[in-house]
Amino acid sequence: MPGASSLSAAVIPDPKSVTLDDWGPLPEATGAPMATEGKKLWAGDGVLEVGIWRCAAGSSRWKFETNESFTIFSGRMTVTEDGGPTLELTSGDSAIFPKGWSGVWELHETVLKVYTVF
Repeated sequence: MPGASSLSAAVIPDPKSVTLDDWGPLPEATGAPMATEGKKLWAGDGVLEVGIWRCAAGSSRWKFETNESFTIFSGRMTVTEDGGPTLELTSGDSAIFPKGWSGVWELHETVLKVYTVF
């Protein structure tokens, strides 16, 4: 079919084994610099993106300009929403952060997650 693109499935049996690119220090860090690494696995129209992200321990402040869902594959973090609850997330946990969410992420150790931005 002319003009059609073919799509392939991306299977990542072990996200911990993927070689990641240096993404530099985390801009949202509120204290010491936090090193980040990642790999975009897929990007679609607009903000649509799927990838792997790893970030060193530390504290950061977030205000989401898009929706994001993710599953943590290693590490542990505490998430505190502005004016809302505090949640503990660890390996195996999945979370969804809606556009407009704001709060603090405290990474207690390096976190590796597979994310979808939409």
